[in-house]
Amino acid sequence: MAVMDTQSATAPPAGVIARLRALLGGSSEASVTKRLAGTIFVIRVFSAALAYFSQILLARWMGGSDYGVYVYVWTWVLLLGSMMDFGISASAQKLIPEYRTRGEHALLRGFLSGSRWMTFAVSSIVSLLLAGAVKGLSPWIDGNAIVPLYIGCLTLPAFVVANTQDGIARSHDWMRLGLVPQFIVRQSLIIGLTAGAFVLGFNLGATAAMWASAAAVWAAMIGQMIVLNRKLGGHIEPGPRAYDFRGWLAVSLPILLVESFYLLLSYTDVLVLQQFRSSEEVGVYFAVVKTLALVSFIHYAMAATTAHRFAEYNAQGDKARLSAYVAHAIQWTFWPSLGATILLLALGKPLLWLFGPQFVVGYDIMFIAAIGLLVRAAIGPVERLLNMLGHQHICALAYALAFVMNLVLCVMLVPRFGGHGAAAATSISLAFETVLLFWIVRRRLGLHVLAFGKR
Repeated sequence: MAVMDTQSATAPPAGVIARLRALLGGSSEASVTKRLAGTIFVIRVFSAALAYFSQILLARWMGGSDYGVYVYVWTWVLLLGSMMDFGISASAQKLIPEYRTRGEHALLRGFLSGSRWMTFAVSSIVSLLLAGAVKGLSPWIDGNAIVPLYIGCLTLPAFVVANTQDGIARSHDWMRLGLVPQFIVRQSLIIGLTAGAFVLGFNLGATAAMWASAAAVWAAMIGQMIVLNRKLGGHIEPGPRAYDFRGWLAVSLPILLVESFYLLLSYTDVLVLQQFRSSEEVGVYFAVVKTLALVSFIHYAMAATTAHRFAEYNAQGDKARLSAYVAHAIQWTFWPSLGATILLLALGKPLLWLFGPQFVVGYDIMFIAAIGLLVRAAIGPVERLLNMLGHQHICALAYALAFVMNLVLCVMLVPRFGGHGAAAATSISLAFETVLLFWIVRRRLGLHVLAFGKR
């Protein structure tokens, strides 16, 4: 009897361990994807904790008004910096697997170097033009935001190159190299530099915070470049290089439209809110968005892990393998997102209180904003699927329609309802976008891209 009791007591833990090993420790595509997605998710969660901590410190050190200005300028940096690479960071996950599959090594070598030089040159020129625009529009811009906006222009070239290097690293499954410099090193430097300024007694306003952010972006990008060049040197054999700039742009520009409209959809609420409401209310809304970021990270992790594999399986013509992989990606996007949403809503008030007692007023906004994120998670990273399989144009159209809807709804609802209206407008637009993408994939690819229902 004692032996039987011992066996019954030890069997369940052993069974759990065996299931975990089977789930994460295998060499199958599903296991590799889960490990890579798990790596990305852990990095993003840890970076979110750093970002959350830094935002809490900045909100308390700077005060509501300066914090609102900083959030406004940093939002522009995130938006423009993610668009100014012409979609190269995303198209890298399509072009690199295709070059490898077809044995086009000269084009591969040319892309790995030429894509970064091209994005740096173009983003530098655009940044100078934007700085000129800030000067020309200065009479109509809040005086406290002018110098931070100039610093934001200085930040953009490094931000763009870092995004390009992220796409190259992910295409080689070097997830830590792609993400750690941007999301861990950069956030750590922002915290360290702003904390140092605060301790030394400097006035930590929006300008000082933007200088710290600019320095962090440049330092993280240069360090990432050094390590990436070393790894590529050991992974890619030396040889001639071919530069197909026209071909790269032909693939990248439609993807840029998708990425741009997605980013506009993501940031329209904050930007419109800034125009109609106080900087303090913008800060509260931004705190809500940051608190819900964990849900978006799950979607991001699966999209970053699966995109280049979608392109690879499609290039190989293996439709059955592609279909099974898509279904797997959707399941592992939605159900973890659902669990994260429930957890964040349960802990919302104490998390917002960390920013300051006045930020708790945004708690009910969380429920409105969470609806859109959860609806989008129900179809997984299908926008990456469409981009990788050559359906960038129709995907861009879907995002464009969702963005226009979001902009119109924000302009209609924000003046009257503030953050509640911004959250409602974004959730409605995300739901509309989800329906469109589901229908497009159903018609174009014949796939049922929903986490539940008949397949």
